[in-house]
Amino acid sequence: MSDTTPEADAASTAGFAERVFGSVLGAIELLSIHLGDRLGWYRALADAGPLSAAELAERTGTVERYAREWLEQQAVSGILTVEAPDAAADRRFALPAAHAEVLTDTSSLDYMAPVARMITAAAMQAGSLVDAYRHGGGVPWAQLGPDARESQADVNRPWFDRRLGEALAAVEPLHAVLSRPDARIADVGCGHGWSTLALARAYPTARVVGIDVDEPSIVAARANADAAGLADRVEFRLSGGEELSEPGSFDAAFVY
Repeated sequence: MSDTTPEADAASTAGFAERVFGSVLGAIELLSIHLGDRLGWYRALADAGPLSAAELAERTGTVERYAREWLEQQAVSGILTVEAPDAAADRRFALPAAHAEVLTDTSSLDYMAPVARMITAAAMQAGSLVDAYRHGGGVPWAQLGPDARESQADVNRPWFDRRLGEALAAVEPLHAVLSRPDARIADVGCGHGWSTLALARAYPTARVVGIDVDEPSIVAARANADAAGLADRVEFRLSGGEELSEPGSFDAAFVY
């Protein structure tokens, strides 16, 4: 028998139902953030706001009706502010500066828009995940698609760019090894290469090798190295870390 009263049990049930309902609202909000990110709506508002629905749709090449519905939802949820809220035709919407940093500033340590892309990409494979749980196996990274790999790269990049070098410098024995003129560094699971490039910038006399099993990520990493002017000191290989053919030839290896 339960040690609690019927009233306590009912309150516990209601409390958990409220928690689940809150999760539903959070999921819907995350999907709305995904839309604003992918359609360029947040960026347009950050660059040129406040904007009406018609102005936002024109700037981004999207449909005014859906832009209006999204803007209204974003205002109700507190992500956007709205001018002239009592006159529908005159409403103009703005993205507050603090929210713009989180949703559009790709260099900020608080940049979170890519997380919505990752969750959306995973949700689109829910059927495959159910099948994997029933029959074994898994859902391969490649199946998640560009949104997943790009979101992982984008959300991690600010920390790599702004914090990785100083974090390694704080570990003096490791910093001494990485600072050797002939140091060789392996960066396993490098993705789009932002960690690899951060290592190359932090240790300009080192040779850095980025390794990943995902071919589109390696292609992107090589392009990023070219754009950063670091292709002469950075190499990217399509490989798993266990497949490295040069045991003992690296002074340090990193796995994130």
